[in-house]
Amino acid sequence: MPKSVVTVSPATVPLDPSGMPNDWILSGTPQTRSKNIVRSHDWTSNLVAWDCTAGRFKWHYTQDETIMVVSGEAIMINEKGEERRLGPGDIGFFPAGTSCTWWVPDHIRKVAVVKENLWQPLGFGLKIWNNLMRSAGLAGKSPI
Repeated sequence: MPKSVVTVSPATVPLDPSGMPNDWILSGTPQTRSKNIVRSHDWTSNLVAWDCTAGRFKWHYTQDETIMVVSGEAIMINEKGEERRLGPGDIGFFPAGTSCTWWVPDHIRKVAVVKENLWQPLGFGLKIWNNLMRSAGLAGKSPI
């Protein structure tokens, strides 16, 4: 399958109604929409655009999720009760297995990279394998 670069504007990409479990909603009637933009070649990561209307809800992360807020804002309350406002341009990381409360005063739109977790020894082995392949000149070097 040929590889190609994918570009979209997360601010305007059309989204489809999604949803969340009713027992996660704490107040309001938050409505969510999302769009899976692209999946990585190895099927371990997805790039997703997501938005939500006003409300307060719990969110449980079963995969690592890194977000960047495109528009709107939300207050994140972590498991320790610490609050953090996220607005346009802000980035957040939510490790798999964690939960937080989201409070969206009006709306929020974000783009997220959602990543499957690998068993740690497998991930470490993959890292060593990739380094060996680069050292042997069998894989390209990354500038980062």
